[in-house]
Amino acid sequence: MRRNATAVWNGSGKEGNGHLTTASTVLNKTQYSFSSRFEDGVGTNPEELMAAAHAGCFSMKLSFVLGAAGFTPDEIHTDCAITIDNGAITKSELTLKAKVPGISAEQFQACAADAKANCPVSKAYNCEITLDATLL
Repeated sequence: MRRNATAVWNGSGKEGNGHLTTASTVLNKTQYSFSSRFEDGVGTNPEELMAAAHAGCFSMKLSFVLGAAGFTPDEIHTDCAITIDNGAITKSELTLKAKVPGISAEQFQACAADAKANCPVSKAYNCEITLDATLL
């Protein structure tokens, strides 16, 4: 399986701008710029997209891990914050809140740790990954 996206950039790094398009067109000429990446400008940025990818992948992997352990989650809510420092992605912080009927706190933490270690996006990222998991 392959997924793809296209980036088009015009101009210099600081004054230029670009847009991103995905094959599914969920992103369709979505604006990004220096301002949207390093300031409070309108548009997206690579780190925001990395955070969305990690939160989504982790949540889905956790659902599969829970299912394999005999549990069906009512809701998995994951926030992700990506840190860029001195031109490098240094950290991905996952914050999980989940409703999983019938699971013990220990089972939940073990499933969450499994999902963190084994979701494909976690495996792809070369940075520190943290997880704060709360069972509701």
